[in-house]
Amino acid sequence: MGRITWKINKLPSMVGSYFKNKKDQLVLTYRSLFYNEYTSLNTFIDTMMEPMFWFVDHFARYLGPIMVTFVVIMITFVVSVFYTCLLPHVVYTSHTIVTITHLIVGHWLLINIVFHYAMGSFKSAGHPPPLVQNSVSICKKCISPKPPRTHHCSICKTCILKMDHHCPWLNNCIGFHNHRHFFLFCFYMWIGTMYVSYVGYDLFKQHFYGNKVLIFPDFLYPLNLAREAMVSSGITSKVVVEKVEKKVEKNNEDDVEHLGISYSDKTFHNLVIFEFLLCTGVSIALGLLTMWHFRLISRGETSIEQHINNKERKRLKKRGVIFKNPYNWGFIANWKQFLGLTKNRSFCRHVLLPSNHSLEGDGLLWKTTTYSFKTDQNGLQLL
Repeated sequence: MGRITWKINKLPSMVGSYFKNKKDQLVLTYRSLFYNEYTSLNTFIDTMMEPMFWFVDHFARYLGPIMVTFVVIMITFVVSVFYTCLLPHVVYTSHTIVTITHLIVGHWLLINIVFHYAMGSFKSAGHPPPLVQNSVSICKKCISPKPPRTHHCSICKTCILKMDHHCPWLNNCIGFHNHRHFFLFCFYMWIGTMYVSYVGYDLFKQHFYGNKVLIFPDFLYPLNLAREAMVSSGITSKVVVEKVEKKVEKNNEDDVEHLGISYSDKTFHNLVIFEFLLCTGVSIALGLLTMWHFRLISRGETSIEQHINNKERKRLKKRGVIFKNPYNWGFIANWKQFLGLTKNRSFCRHVLLPSNHSLEGDGLLWKTTTYSFKTDQNGLQLL
């Protein structure tokens, strides 16, 4: 007599085993078609960002003049508002000595910002000559001599000495001859935006938190609600909403006069708010950028070399060798070389004040640190 064995209890494991086999087959098929031993996460990211790289290569040269014009307009706007709105407030509310101090500090920052922005935009970063006496590599893109620390810019279509990056905000490559101007522009612009925010903070508090009839423009509608939530003013949220929805009847003069507000008061109110928000936002962004470049310069690296050195560091780590940057001479020496503080040049004259002095060397030859190999935990040691 036959015997029937029920395997219903094994059904879940059989189904799981079936799908696992199918998954393994799919993974094997996928890797057979697409797997590459030399493919890494960086290669995958580069491939995904290739459309963006293509856009930058083909359109960055056209966006550069637009972005430079935008920077000039915004700097002019901030300075104009500072002179017409913030500085009179300082004059009327501060002692004469404080006013004179603000005038000196403000104009010192403005002169440095304008000078270094102009030099960074119009001064060439430096290009290798057609003939180089020392043995160097050859650029694969422009077939020209490629000295150490030189890289090819796909936007400028030429090789740049000690290239850091191509800056669309300056519409210029940042390299050996103008890297100092780029960093000092970022630094002074960062200090300048924080300074404007500091000077305008009292006025900003009065117009943002104060008990005033004026509200923000329509496109800043969330700020109106935030202001109503944070402070208790004479305007209820209903009035704010109604006024925003009405849009002040397209800013008719009768509506403004009905509220007892002149157009000059409303313009002054909006300029103070916008000036503070703009400078605060820019100071945060520029602060992060400046700190990033400060770190690179302190380590004797450029933005491009930082990526190259990271790859070398990982590659040599697998062999048990500690990578050392051959252009890193230490914090103080790196900054002296970067700022050109050689030949008895002083920090006050050539950094705190505008200076167009040239750096030491020609950007073709670079002294490198010498290391000796020791089989201890410190790895390579500087001689």
